[in-house]
Amino acid sequence: MTSTSSRRVRGGARAVALALVASPLALLGLTPSASANPAGTALVISEVYGGGGNSGAPYTNDFVELYNPTASPVGVTGMSVQYRAANGNVGGSTSLTGTVPAHGHYLVQEAAGTATPKVLPTPDATGTLLMSATAGSVQLLAADASVVDLVGYGAATVFEGSAPAPGLSNSTSGSRSATGTDTDQNAADLTAGAPDPQNTGSGSTEPPAEPTPATIEEIQGTGSTSPLAGKPVTTSGVVTAAYPTGGLAGFYLQTPGTGGDVDPASHTGSDAVFVFLGSGTPAASYPAVGDHVEVTGTVSEFNGLTEVSPGSTGSVKPLGDTVAQPTPARIGWPSTDTERETFEGMLVAPQGDYTVTDTFTINNFGEVGLARGRSPLPQPTDVAAPGSAAQAVAADNATKAVTLDDGSSTNYLTSGKNDALPYLTDQGPVRVGQSVSFSQPVVVDYRFDRWRFQPRSQVQPGNGASPVTFTGARPAAPAAVGGDLKIASFNVLNSFKETGSDWVADGGTCSSFNDRAGTPVTVNSCNGDGPRGAWDTENRLRQQAKVVRAINTLDADVLSLEEIENSAKYAGADRRDDALADLVQALNADAGTDRWAFVPSPPAADRPAVADEDVIRTAFIYQPAAVEPVGPSHILVGSAAFANAREPLGQVFQPVGGKPDQRFLAVVNHFKSKGSGVDDGTGQGNANPDRVRQARDLVAFVRDLKAGTGTEKVFLTGDFNSYTREDPMQYLYDAGYTDIGEAKAPGEYTYLFDGVVGSLDHVLANDAMLGNVTGAHVWNINSVESVAYEYSRYNYNKTLFYAPDQFRSSDHDPLLVGFDDPAAPVATSVSASAAPDRVVVRDTEATVTARVGSEDGPVDSGTVQVLRDGTVLGSGEVSGGEATVRLPAFDSTGAQHLTVAYAGTSAAQPSSTSVTVTVVKAMPSLDVAVQPATIHKGKTAPRLVVSLTAPGQTVTGFVAAQSDGETADLRELGDGRATLTLPTYKKRGDYLVTVRYLGSDLAEAVSRDVVVHVEN
Repeated sequence: MTSTSSRRVRGGARAVALALVASPLALLGLTPSASANPAGTALVISEVYGGGGNSGAPYTNDFVELYNPTASPVGVTGMSVQYRAANGNVGGSTSLTGTVPAHGHYLVQEAAGTATPKVLPTPDATGTLLMSATAGSVQLLAADASVVDLVGYGAATVFEGSAPAPGLSNSTSGSRSATGTDTDQNAADLTAGAPDPQNTGSGSTEPPAEPTPATIEEIQGTGSTSPLAGKPVTTSGVVTAAYPTGGLAGFYLQTPGTGGDVDPASHTGSDAVFVFLGSGTPAASYPAVGDHVEVTGTVSEFNGLTEVSPGSTGSVKPLGDTVAQPTPARIGWPSTDTERETFEGMLVAPQGDYTVTDTFTINNFGEVGLARGRSPLPQPTDVAAPGSAAQAVAADNATKAVTLDDGSSTNYLTSGKNDALPYLTDQGPVRVGQSVSFSQPVVVDYRFDRWRFQPRSQVQPGNGASPVTFTGARPAAPAAVGGDLKIASFNVLNSFKETGSDWVADGGTCSSFNDRAGTPVTVNSCNGDGPRGAWDTENRLRQQAKVVRAINTLDADVLSLEEIENSAKYAGADRRDDALADLVQALNADAGTDRWAFVPSPPAADRPAVADEDVIRTAFIYQPAAVEPVGPSHILVGSAAFANAREPLGQVFQPVGGKPDQRFLAVVNHFKSKGSGVDDGTGQGNANPDRVRQARDLVAFVRDLKAGTGTEKVFLTGDFNSYTREDPMQYLYDAGYTDIGEAKAPGEYTYLFDGVVGSLDHVLANDAMLGNVTGAHVWNINSVESVAYEYSRYNYNKTLFYAPDQFRSSDHDPLLVGFDDPAAPVATSVSASAAPDRVVVRDTEATVTARVGSEDGPVDSGTVQVLRDGTVLGSGEVSGGEATVRLPAFDSTGAQHLTVAYAGTSAAQPSSTSVTVTVVKAMPSLDVAVQPATIHKGKTAPRLVVSLTAPGQTVTGFVAAQSDGETADLRELGDGRATLTLPTYKKRGDYLVTVRYLGSDLAEAVSRDVVVHVEN
């Protein structure tokens, strides 16, 4: 064992969830006194390993290793090492004695497993701590129990910084760089790798191996790992990208003259490699892009990326010669990891179309998810049935996905909160669905389990390093959907009147999500039935301003709401609608008129008990100038299926002043989320069986409501937490409901999750209502936008992205549906005429003109069909009260009595009339040829070759030859032809012969005279 280690800092763990929560230490009531010590003036925990003696473990015992980065020995007598399980529970401690030598290590041996692969070096202290191989925390405590250093790894809830160190295994430990750098960011300071335990006696016992000259191609090899991993090498190349800032701490090196036109199918190995210099390397020590340099260092694989690390024994030397610069490889994004691996580290100019498919982590890490092609990646179960079909979509998605990074590992929610976000700050909104154009080459990179396009330097606002432009404007208003009325569904993202500060003031407890100044913005969690939205009134009004702008611009006549506060939880059972009333008041204030009203909740006696309801609820608001509620609202009561969801709420509406036949029932829903519950393994998220049961009870509830209200026409709206092809939606389809979004707005979507888009929000109609629907549109103002614009991220970044507009007012997009007034259809009448009304069989085509009207005037829509004996001959669409139908030629003669039928619409009843077309026989063309050319008296019997033709038919029947009033021959036509034979003539002269066609069912009789010339 040598004293030289390849361990080093890795910046910026991408743990999105942890980046958004309050410090786990604070939540546990723990306040470690350890502080960042990059200068190396105190002991640090340099390595932790909990897989000792387990299957596949290289060592028998768990261990903790300390490192002394100072130039003097440090005593540890009285100090201890404490272990905590992943949940924070203390698992014991081990007392320490002795000293740690200057720039030396100290090894603490802990419990052994059952396997005995290899004993540790002689430990300096021994304990019996049972450490987890994958997740836990280790603290180095001073004699007074203050924390000297702390390392949390895996899913630990106790750690330093924004996230724990990576998860470990039976075969990997977590270790620091050789210098013991401590920035109080476990995720950045420690990396997973092969265990390398060192004690106080460890030191260099063998000289380091001499570096082997190797080309970059030899370092990369042709597989996923380097054949030279772990070996020192010397190589050279041209610097194509450099990252002295942002945490990547290295540069890319590529073989001179490589790149250009490359065929991914035949490209077997990469011509580039990443050179890791370490976070302590000054920017002035970096080579410049374009420099030709020689690098000596150790080859390693770091989380799948091949690297060369000079470390303390290697070097980066400039080479003075002039070489050919690499040319960006012009490639489309390869579809397999194998092909991508052959371009790892290389400079590329991406070819083809790219589309933004994910914006969620741009707010955290400055990265944008891209999809090869012209559309975002679809949620598999939104476009395909669960199972093999959806799995095929997921596999196809994997062939197209790549992440555009910013050339850094900065977490803009923690260490980078005072730095301006890349891309958003310079280019404005980056939205899912935008097209992406590459203006500069990028580097193919792999880190944090994703393939990436890295710019050639860190992207910072104004520095010109962005390699792309995004094209696609925000829609200021929804598209037109037609119809007399509009209905919509909108999940308003935990819109609460009760705030976290209100709850705390009333004696509750809450934790908060805070801005970069530490000021609470939103509720993290509260005890009991505490609120879920804004922390205080100031932030509540910011949220409300966005929701109000979205709703007033959406302009639906009936709007179902999901995730609005259930005020019965805070103001009492008789004030369930307080938050709803507050929203309507704000909407009307913004509109400058009493534009909106809300549907009151049913009486408490007709609702579930308050204790059985959720803190969020569903609701309806409407525009009184357009519609009015009929009767009270109704909530499903007594359904066990909805014990973990919001019960459906139904309300009958009609146009203002309308009649009973104009009424329709709207039922708003919010099914159980996918965030918890049992995963049935079908690929539909958690709690899928629960949502199926909820769909079943919803259908029964609506059936009863229809009967009780006498209303047949039904809309189902809301957040069903089910994608379009999933089981709960299929149950509703089988029950007679149609997904209007899918039918009228295919390819549109309401939700983004994990880089794929789909619709959790739906509006459905039953058959009685469906005919009235005129259009649908998903107004993409929320899911496609970066969360940076949300009120909940106010002052999270140096750039203030918040604006009191509709964009990112929620995480779901509203779905708008247009429909015609659902009145009973009016009676209609049809008149019709045919032109021409006399046609030739199998030849002439007639056109029927139908005029459709009602007592209100001409009917403007629907279909007219022309039928004969029940068979449809043709059809046409009604426009302006008229439809024209071109008929095919008829096959039979005589009077054709035709039915002209108007099929009707939801607003117009069917009607019919009749019209007659007379079909006459065709007049055929008769041709006769006399054979042979010379006819001799008494010797030659003349032949008459007869042919008949008529449009659209082969003429059939008989032809006859008559001479001197007698029939000389009679023949039947074959394929419209026949040959008549005459008797021999005894005298020379010209003889007149009449050829007669006797006619058929389809052709008139005709005749023709011919002269037969007879010679001697």
